[in-house]
Amino acid sequence: MGITTPFSKRELMPQEEKLDIRKKRGKLFIGIPKENFKIEQRICLTPEAVNMLVTYGHKVLIESGAGTHASYTDKEYSEAGAQITQDPKKVFSCPIILKVEPPTLEEIALMKAKTYLFSAIQLKTQKKEYFQALAKKKITALCYEFIKDREGAYPFLQAISEIAGIASIHIAAEYMTKCNDGKGLLFGNITGVPPTEVVIIGAGTVAEFAARTALGLGANVKVFDNSIHKLKNLQRVLPYRIFTSTIQEKVLLKSLMRCDVAIGAIRGASRSPIIVSETMVERMKGGAVVIDVCIDNGGCFETSEATTHENPIKTKYNVVHYGVPNITSRYSKTATLAISNIISPYLLELSENGGLENALEYDKAIRSGVYMYQGILVNQQIGEWYGLDYKDINLFVL
Repeated sequence: MGITTPFSKRELMPQEEKLDIRKKRGKLFIGIPKENFKIEQRICLTPEAVNMLVTYGHKVLIESGAGTHASYTDKEYSEAGAQITQDPKKVFSCPIILKVEPPTLEEIALMKAKTYLFSAIQLKTQKKEYFQALAKKKITALCYEFIKDREGAYPFLQAISEIAGIASIHIAAEYMTKCNDGKGLLFGNITGVPPTEVVIIGAGTVAEFAARTALGLGANVKVFDNSIHKLKNLQRVLPYRIFTSTIQEKVLLKSLMRCDVAIGAIRGASRSPIIVSETMVERMKGGAVVIDVCIDNGGCFETSEATTHENPIKTKYNVVHYGVPNITSRYSKTATLAISNIISPYLLELSENGGLENALEYDKAIRSGVYMYQGILVNQQIGEWYGLDYKDINLFVL
């Protein structure tokens, strides 16, 4: 019985399996420009990380003075194997650019077409023109905040949140001193003296490390969050049990009226929800300090405003508000060490996989951080927030 088929006899014969062969190890040429030190004092790589990359045969070009505010000199980077230049145009002409802050429109204009950009994005502080400029240059951009590791966690956000949580308590301690026009209170459980009262809104990583630090200094800590799961987890990881509650206005208000320090550490999908109204702030004690850690996501205090490192505080209703978005930049060397520890292994993986293009096929962690692929927006969150067209990256990368 004859069977018709569109295939030839040769095509129907068993064929040898063809294996996917990865490209050979690629060589990276990385440019690290100087940041605007008024708003950003961190740098992406330490001299030790640069030395590791150079040892593997990669090139690193650093703008002179880029590490100054993170306490790293040009000499240290030069001895580590980096090339130092005074010309920012040379740095921005490198195939791979590493920054902490997202580049300005002027800096994007200096980049060559099809450059690979690694930086933070600070989504809620960007403008549509930023993404349009990247698209015009057909740039592939990767955001640190979006990178997931193999366990599904966000290593960059985790590290920055840990620093921000600890920093929030240290900053509050500064603004409670009399020399900073505070109430003259000291963190610490001094014999015969009531402990400092701290209220933390949110029960995530920032809250955990803020609570740990405050407890270590002898403060009385109360944490509010609408997630019972997060509150239970917080109780498990802290050295001893503290007051926790879901966010109920009357209970929260009562605690805010008594507290000396209030930490805002709750984030939302699009923006942080406003938990503390202006009326509630008005009823807080005079001289109380508010540290709104999530101000880059809109802030959870109605009275919060974004400030700068040069002018970090605003006083409303006699309550001190600290609203610097990149709070970890204040501790630039610690933050640099943390960022470098996260970024440098990813760079080595890129080279092992033959470069970013090839790595996107094999490494889902790297792929998760890409929001612009050869000038095409491939991130849904950004597209919906700014009303821009976006595509699924899986349409371009198998």
